[in-house]
Amino acid sequence: MVSTKTLKPLTDKAIGGDYAKDLSIQDYSKKPTIEGVQLINLTLFVEDGGCLTEIVRLDDNGCLQNIPDFQVKQSTFSQMLPGVIKAFHLHYNQEDCWFIMPTDRVLVGLFDAREGSPTYNNTMRLILGAGRAQLLYIPRGVAHGLANLWQAPASMIYFVNQCFDAENPDEHRLPWDALGEDFWQIKKG
Repeated sequence: MVSTKTLKPLTDKAIGGDYAKDLSIQDYSKKPTIEGVQLINLTLFVEDGGCLTEIVRLDDNGCLQNIPDFQVKQSTFSQMLPGVIKAFHLHYNQEDCWFIMPTDRVLVGLFDAREGSPTYNNTMRLILGAGRAQLLYIPRGVAHGLANLWQAPASMIYFVNQCFDAENPDEHRLPWDALGEDFWQIKKG
């Protein structure tokens, strides 16, 4: 066993030239956010026989207790097969709350398309699911999409404050690669 008292820290000079030129430091700084977007951590109860999480609680008016101005009008289940990218779209009136199953994993992409917003053009890239129970609130005017970059289907339940109307859909599409193709790729390194 080597005593840590005898170990001396290395300097950049101790790394061979073949590798030193390619060294970088990962960015751990706080990432930009988008005004109004909320990521709400839920409690995931894990026990011998499985797990349980309470996704939403509604008040007497049908509003989410975590987001009091959000009145649920519709709830939808969706499943994404491996390799699928569903992006980008935004709503003029509808707001979304997304829940990805903790046993699944998706990459979520957001950008603020609201010209008057103090966070206009800010982007967010989040992994949802992946062993966590979270609820993601997306305000109207924030472009959103998701990708399943992994090998298994991923399921979500989402809540909206508007019922879908096929005659007059509040569903405005933008290109899937509006932030570049590499936005939807797993970051290597």
